[in-house]
Amino acid sequence: MISCPTVTKREIQSHYDWSTAFYRLLWGPHIHHGLWHGQESPAIAQRQLIEAIAARLTLRPGARVVDVGCGMGGSSVYLAKHHGCRVTGLTLSPVQRLWATAGAWTGGCAGTTEFLRADAEQIDFPAATFDVVWSIECTEHLFDKPGFFRKAARWLKPEGQIAICAWLAGVEPLTQPARQQVLDVCEGFLCPSLASEADYRQWFTEAGLVDVMFVDWTDAVMQTWEICQRRVVRSQVRRLASLVDRNLTLFLDRFGAILAAYRTGAMRYGCFTARRPVVPAATQSVALPAPNGAD
Repeated sequence: MISCPTVTKREIQSHYDWSTAFYRLLWGPHIHHGLWHGQESPAIAQRQLIEAIAARLTLRPGARVVDVGCGMGGSSVYLAKHHGCRVTGLTLSPVQRLWATAGAWTGGCAGTTEFLRADAEQIDFPAATFDVVWSIECTEHLFDKPGFFRKAARWLKPEGQIAICAWLAGVEPLTQPARQQVLDVCEGFLCPSLASEADYRQWFTEAGLVDVMFVDWTDAVMQTWEICQRRVVRSQVRRLASLVDRNLTLFLDRFGAILAAYRTGAMRYGCFTARRPVVPAATQSVALPAPNGAD
């Protein structure tokens, strides 16, 4: 795992409070990569990413889903409308919560979605609350990643599933220039750390989750940043960002850094899925480790 100790949680919240309008302008209601099979539009590619994740899960109508790092609620609304799920979205930003709530109302699914302004590392739910823990490009912002996975495992019902899409550090050993590329991304995108595929696999296993599967989508998502770079230049949004917040300018300037990191292998993009096993009654008392400080 590659760490960037200068990032703070306050900066992450402030970034999303200020940047939500910029995300909406540059990229639409979904704050995540697109998944391309050809020359689809970004909007289609983003929906394809959601559907590719959903295809790796068992999503039944009425399934309870927690969308960790829900952003403007794009995935939450999509899962409610197209898969009949009941979704609880979590965002650190009160501004994003307002956008997400408005999106659910205009999308006709306010009754099956709720959005909480909450820190995913602090909030807790009763054990076995959810059928699915869903998170797209949020774990990068977590400070105690292993602790989050222990907590998320407790939230799942027996046979419940977890799906995580994440920016990843490349396969070790990384050269010093490659590590610097990752650090540049962490700094610009306010990630306290970027972990490897091996790190995530270890955290899933330590949390008591099984059937851990991974698919590498790096090549299929790379167009995201090529398109974003072009849109920044055409829209001249950087001028506006410079008047709003220094971190926003750095964020826009680092679009090239993440694209370069993908191209060199310093970074990867992938999707993990796993499930909580059914534990025999005789061993339930020691089934899953509790998060630090829980209970």
